[in-house]
Amino acid sequence: MMISHHIHVPEGSHFPPQNLPWGVFQERSPEGRGDPHASPHRRPRVGLAIGDSVLDASVLAEQGCFKGCDAIVDQSCFHQGSLNAFMAQGRPAWRQARRAVQDLLSDPQGRLADASFRQTAVLAQEEVQMLVPATIGDYTDFYASREHATRVGAMFRDEKNALAPNWLHLPVAYHGRASSIVPSGTPVRRPTGQVAPAEAGGSPSQQASANVDFELEMAFLVGLGNDMGSQISTTAAAEHVFGLVLLNDWSARDVQKWEYVPLGPFNSKNWASTISPWVVTLDALEPFRCPAPEQSPSVLPYLQEEDRHSYDVQLEVSVQPRDAEAATTVARSNLRHLYWTMAQMVAHHTVGGCPLRAGDLLGTGTISRQGESGGGCLLEATTAGKHPLRLAGGEERASLQDGDTVVLTGACRGDGYTVGFGTCSGQLLPALGTVSA
Repeated sequence: MMISHHIHVPEGSHFPPQNLPWGVFQERSPEGRGDPHASPHRRPRVGLAIGDSVLDASVLAEQGCFKGCDAIVDQSCFHQGSLNAFMAQGRPAWRQARRAVQDLLSDPQGRLADASFRQTAVLAQEEVQMLVPATIGDYTDFYASREHATRVGAMFRDEKNALAPNWLHLPVAYHGRASSIVPSGTPVRRPTGQVAPAEAGGSPSQQASANVDFELEMAFLVGLGNDMGSQISTTAAAEHVFGLVLLNDWSARDVQKWEYVPLGPFNSKNWASTISPWVVTLDALEPFRCPAPEQSPSVLPYLQEEDRHSYDVQLEVSVQPRDAEAATTVARSNLRHLYWTMAQMVAHHTVGGCPLRAGDLLGTGTISRQGESGGGCLLEATTAGKHPLRLAGGEERASLQDGDTVVLTGACRGDGYTVGFGTCSGQLLPALGTVSA
């Protein structure tokens, strides 16, 4: 079993030495807000999570801790305010850096035995502000859960034709908005938009959305891109995926219902998407590899997989009203239930020659499962509002209310350790006034 000498890892921590997720942080100013101009030491830079601490990768690079990692051709990447430059160096570089840090942690007589070195290289997580871990150039959101697609299709079409004719043949997706992706802990504001006429033949109205929802998703960051005009096969996809985060793709359902025909969601989805700040690598998830659901009918050759698999990541969502004493768990699911795998998403995204780039974010879509509390959003869990959920304090929710805090968590349970993602949280704030000419 891996042991972290000199840096305490609490029992049950999401961040033991088996994990070592990557992120971007800056030290908090005395006022509690990050000030990137106050000092070089407060500028955003790359770090790794270990227990309740952050290992400053820029210090590790300065002190020669990555010496011998020949695949890391430019170690200045650890001084940057995004993971892009590191991710673009490819999986051999990611693996060498991870191994070097694990060796550093497990050596009882190594550099971390020096108290002065620890004082420079190790920070408490409570003393730093976590940022979006990458400069996200493009964001694509898939629709990869069969359970979710079936339930939603049955609500808005009928049970016999719940899945669209194409759904079992390709991983459906739309292009989202990268500029509104925010890190966990960032409040988001209820959007305004255009909603359907109240009566047939009437006119639409502009108003604050009355039906805001969460979506339980995961997303993965592209590390190594591909040239325009080239394709990435399902077999090669793992070499291009740097790691995963939790994703809450906030949604305005009433705006979505009116706008989504014929080109899909737009303003209903582009106002906020929250991600967890620590990126868990595929190598950390490898012990939790598991079979993916069988697919029938057979897919086209470019979507077929020699080693079809997923990962056993247990997922939960809780909702806590502003003045409530406790949160209520409203959804439980698992990444393993997704019908379409990450490898298939990458292969389909590039089949026409689309170039993926380091920092691109690909979301899974809502991850649902069969059974009680298996709906990955309130739309499913309440059957489009017909059966509101009762929270611990007695309140009911058919949609999110102002002041509600939504928290996503995800973790893999190993033998005596946990590989987790931390939390992905956000509070819903009231809408601003509408804008006119």
